[in-house]
Amino acid sequence: MTAIQAVAAALRGIPRGALSLIYPPTCSGCGAATADPGALCPSCWSGLRLIEEPVCQRYGTPFAVDLGLGPLLSPRAIAEPPVFGRCRAVSLYEGAARRLVHRLKYEDRLDLAKVMARMMAARGRLLIAEADCLVPVPLHRARLWRRRFNQAALLGRAIAADAALPFAPAALARVRATRSQVGLSRAARAENLSGAFRVPAAEAHRIRGRRVLLVDDVTTTGATGNAAARALLRGGAVSVDLLTFALVGDGIG
Repeated sequence: MTAIQAVAAALRGIPRGALSLIYPPTCSGCGAATADPGALCPSCWSGLRLIEEPVCQRYGTPFAVDLGLGPLLSPRAIAEPPVFGRCRAVSLYEGAARRLVHRLKYEDRLDLAKVMARMMAARGRLLIAEADCLVPVPLHRARLWRRRFNQAALLGRAIAADAALPFAPAALARVRATRSQVGLSRAARAENLSGAFRVPAAEAHRIRGRRVLLVDDVTTTGATGNAAARALLRGGAVSVDLLTFALVGDGIG
């Protein structure tokens, strides 16, 4: 037994309450002390701009006023219907939500995936209930090699496990490396992602005839969701919904 294994075995033998005295739980957003592991402190929780109804039924963007008219569509949803059926997100991409995404993606805080996935599962429970399988938005192999993990896959795997749904991380491939979307206009983002995704022939059976729930960390203009959904539908999926942790401003409303 190595020294690391010995320490791990010793820690497993310590009662949970005593272990928390050695390693007290901290806030997933800022690192401040919290009562429970994986929780957000009051400051970070209040810093989340949670997205609640009423929202655009296609893009998931919030409306400022509840008009009480039943299912609502934003002007963009009417003028530019998305390829995916519905999009839902937990929070606007600012404050604590931005910090969580950045810590997961750029600081290798892989433990945050489960925290964020729980919030996504609660927000997207209706989409999850109607889905047959979950597919994460893939990274191109070159970017995956540099980052070493795909944050969308971490989130999707946790959501699928909790919902007892099939998880198909290889059902969608990013076959073309694209430039960063940061700073691009909505039209440029769509052009940048044209033809970037494909359903591999060997994996098509996993999504053919199924209702797919596509998972990602952030939605900006919806260009990535549209390109990925288009590929999944061409590959045989009967419908594609999109669930993300954060939504950038009113980017797709």
